[in-house]
Amino acid sequence: MSLQGKHALVTGGGTGIGLAIAQALAAEGANVTITGRRLEVLQDAATDNIHPLAMDVADEESMVDGVAAAVAARGPIQICVANAGIAEGRALHKTDMAFWRKMMSINIDGVFLTIRESLKSMNQTDWGRVMVISSIAGLRGLKGAPAYSTSKHAVNGMIKSLAADYALKPITFNSICPAYVETAIIDQNIESIMARTGCSEEEARHMMVGVNPHGRLIKPEEVANTALYLCSDLADSVRGQTLQVAGGEM
Repeated sequence: MSLQGKHALVTGGGTGIGLAIAQALAAEGANVTITGRRLEVLQDAATDNIHPLAMDVADEESMVDGVAAAVAARGPIQICVANAGIAEGRALHKTDMAFWRKMMSINIDGVFLTIRESLKSMNQTDWGRVMVISSIAGLRGLKGAPAYSTSKHAVNGMIKSLAADYALKPITFNSICPAYVETAIIDQNIESIMARTGCSEEEARHMMVGVNPHGRLIKPEEVANTALYLCSDLADSVRGQTLQVAGGEM
């Protein structure tokens, strides 16, 4: 597979899953724009064909201007990876409107804006790949995290609808749904679980690892390899799917 000359946009591309995907795409020849709110983090991840762009997915003006600038600099976006998101658990009766809106503005609105702005230039080309980094929580729900789970169910529905809209066009839409991946979010979740339950750090980590049936955290590179597959010609008929990278969790 060669992605030479393809322009990829990866939101939340400075760390974790986003960075792993950006590096995998760049290794196959793609010219990758990585975005996030912390420019210094993006700059640390930059290489000759990984380019930093400060942008806030929850801010429409930032998204419109940022994606337009990326297109002006590197051409039409042909690979769109809507990866930016937040993950935090909170019982529904303890969820205030500010928490709910923050979750939805980043995890749903941010995906919508990322895809909408990317399609403006992608629609002018003869090939495209759009994918959302969703979650296993978007397929079966996640105890203790109703807001997060709702947001991931929503983006999976968005992808299925777009796949139907574009069924006769050369652009595919899919969701990648990992279980617990070894990223900085794991450390944040450990602290949250410890604060809520009073358990130890080891016990909190075991709770998350235990969700993955194969008994370990998933590596970001495993998610990146799934993204590469979706960019290949072999995946041209894979459309509107929720691909699980979840160690056997159903």
